[in-house]
Amino acid sequence: MKSFVSFVGSGPGDPELLTLKAINRLKNADVVLYDDLSSGKILNYANEKADLISVGKRAGLSSPKQSEVSRLLIDYTKTKLKIVRLKSGDCGLFGRLEEEIIELTKKNIPYEIIPGVSSAMAASASAGIPLTRRMLSRRVQFITGHDIKGKLPEDLNMEALTDPKSTTVVFMGSRTFVDLAKQLIKAGLSKKTLTIYAEAVSTPKEKKMQTSIESLIIFLEKKKTVSQLPVIIIYGQLMEISDLEKNF
Repeated sequence: MKSFVSFVGSGPGDPELLTLKAINRLKNADVVLYDDLSSGKILNYANEKADLISVGKRAGLSSPKQSEVSRLLIDYTKTKLKIVRLKSGDCGLFGRLEEEIIELTKKNIPYEIIPGVSSAMAASASAGIPLTRRMLSRRVQFITGHDIKGKLPEDLNMEALTDPKSTTVVFMGSRTFVDLAKQLIKAGLSKKTLTIYAEAVSTPKEKKMQTSIESLIIFLEKKKTVSQLPVIIIYGQLMEISDLEKNF
């Protein structure tokens, strides 16, 4: 019988946001290779006989290289039948999913993708707002705050990112958002554009606030250390209907 890999989205951290299919795959897994943000109580759903292997990658911390993670995944297909690759949030959003799929495809190893709740959706839900609205916000755009070297990407579409009729979600932007925000303002985005800044969404450590993009620049510049928690930043007109506090 051939090995089979299930790429499972674990959501942003709250075990109650796992899908039924995700839980089913965890309960029947022979091995679970999990991201750092997919650990904790989520792993309580895993088969008690399964091997649990941490392959987490965290910005600024010592982490296995992607090539090592892909190689480990391939190695387990030689000895285990049901393999779960547990990824935080949704597998297909900034989760390096394609790199692991490519390696499996080279070896002709079958796989499936089980979507999870993205931290973008969890953050907007926690803030009590939608991401779209008729006539006001017709488009949602997801961008990453850093490139493979941990710096702000140089090829961002500034015209799209300053579009007043879009909602923009910035993943992994705690280190680079100040630079991005200054570029956005220079490109025409109003300094008063409202933003939501959220850390560790859906977990006991969750913190969030609403503020203007100008005030968020000041807040982040005054912060003594960059947050090691996962950060989501959302900006656009829809942020104005949120009743969040203006600070942590």
